[in-house]
This record gives sequence, structure tokens and C-alpha cells, in this order.
Amino acid sequence: MNFRDLEYLVALEELKHFRKAAERCFVSQPTLSGQIRKLEDELNIQLMERSSRKVIFTQAGLDIVSKAKTILLEAKSLKEIAKSYNDPMHGSLHIGLIPTVAPYLLPLIVPTVKKHFTELELYLHENQTDILLKQLEEGELDCLLLALLPDMESFQHYPLYEEPLELALAETHPWANKSSIDLNKLRGERVLMLEEGHCLRDQALGFCFTAGAIEDHSFKATSLETLRHMVSADTGLTLLPQLAVPSNRHQAGIKYIPFNEPIPSRTIALLYRKNSVRKICFEKLSKLIGETVQIKLDSY
Repeated sequence: MNFRDLEYLVALEELKHFRKAAERCFVSQPTLSGQIRKLEDELNIQLMERSSRKVIFTQAGLDIVSKAKTILLEAKSLKEIAKSYNDPMHGSLHIGLIPTVAPYLLPLIVPTVKKHFTELELYLHENQTDILLKQLEEGELDCLLLALLPDMESFQHYPLYEEPLELALAETHPWANKSSIDLNKLRGERVLMLEEGHCLRDQALGFCFTAGAIEDHSFKATSLETLRHMVSADTGLTLLPQLAVPSNRHQAGIKYIPFNEPIPSRTIALLYRKNSVRKICFEKLSKLIGETVQIKLDSY
């Protein structure tokens, strides 16, 4: 038994398909299948039921896969410990980002990070919060850049910046010429929102419901850019994070209006596992990101 055999087993359990698991592990299907059978012989137990249509793991197989994931994560930690002592800002770093952060934050920070940490290889993964948290917990990702939520206490974090939300509306809207607006002005207004799964949706809904606004259930956007197009077509109002707002607050038929105090906002943070040995790397990275973004936010 070796680590590679455990990687084959975990891939097969996650994908439930020999060919797809072999492709993920960059081996041939016969090689993966043969190693799994050798593992069963070595452990003297059946790990799965095989058929031409599906792969079904036995309870013993599922228990062993769970332990295999832990072993692989610990093995990765051993390498990270050595790396962190030798050079904390060297090597690969897999970062997860949510869709309402990635397109607006990355153009700001990637050039700066590459300039300051030339030996750091960034691998960027965009997905919704729940999926990213699972990938972080299982060791697939090293850290996350996302909106901090109350249910993330099982992880450690560095706050990066506080991002205000602004009101986006069509330039023909009666409020378009306002320089700022109170949140309670949204009372009774129908507001466009993102679809389920986006944490920004839940945060924006919280602010809107407090103000007495009503969600427009006839439409749910898959992205902030889709929301922007709907607003441009004078279909409704929405709230957008400030990094997604152009500096002059007017673009493509849309006006963006900042809120008066109390300003709705979200905390963007770098999240990592409590037992991660790359804390020094995350501390330096978060400091650089926070300083870089704050310069941009101060320009609004």
C-alpha cells in the first residue's frame, strides 16, 4: 500500500467511474483498476461492488476512503511544514474565490502578488462558498478569499477589507442624479437578486429586508454581470459590491449610488484551516492584498 493507491481509491469514490478516476490520476484505466484490486487483496476486504453501469462502495470501503483522505491530508501537511520553514512564499498555492469576488479582485492583486512574491505559484479556483469550504476542509485548496460569514468559526481567517455595497439603477431612474441615498428609501421597492448559493445574495437580502425592500422573484441572476445587464435594461434595482462598481459610478446606462450611514457592507477575508502550517504565507499575503485593495477603495 502506498499514497498513490489511496489517491486512486479516493478519486474512484468521488467520481464513481473508473475511466474518469483514471483520467484524474493521469493513469490508464487498467492500471487504476489493478491497483484497487491489489489494495483489496492486501486489506483482505471488498471495497466496492462492480458492474458495467456503476461503482457502489461497501460500508467498509467508505470507512477506508474516509481514513485515506485523512492520511493524504496529513501527508500533504508534512510537505507543507518543510516548505513553510524553508521559504513560506515559495511553491504552489491553491486559492479558492467566490464568483462575486474573483473577477473584480484578481485584476487588482495578481500583478502585485507576482511582483512581491516571485517564487509563489498561484492556482485560482472559482466556485460557490459551500463547495469551496468543503474543498478547503479536505485539503484540495490552501486558502479562500471570500465574504466572511458567521458559520465559518471552524476555520482561521485574516480580514482583508470591508467592502461597501452600492445601489445600481438605470440612468433613467428618478434617483439617478442622487449623490447618495438612505437604505430605507428601498422600502417597498422590488430588488433583483442573485440565485441561491451565492453568499452575497443572503447578505444583500438581509439588508434589503431590514429596509423593507421586496425581492423580485420573477428573475434570479447567475452572476453579477447578468444583474448589471438587467439593471441597464431598466428591469429593476440591485446592490453591487464596490469593487464591481466603476470609479466614476456611471457606465453602460447604469448609475451607482453609495449609501449613507449605516452603510451595508461585507467583510472579505482570507480563510484557512486551523491546523495549516502555511500561516506565515497567509499572513504576508493577506497584508499585501488588504493594502492593495484599500488603495482602490479609497479612490471611490
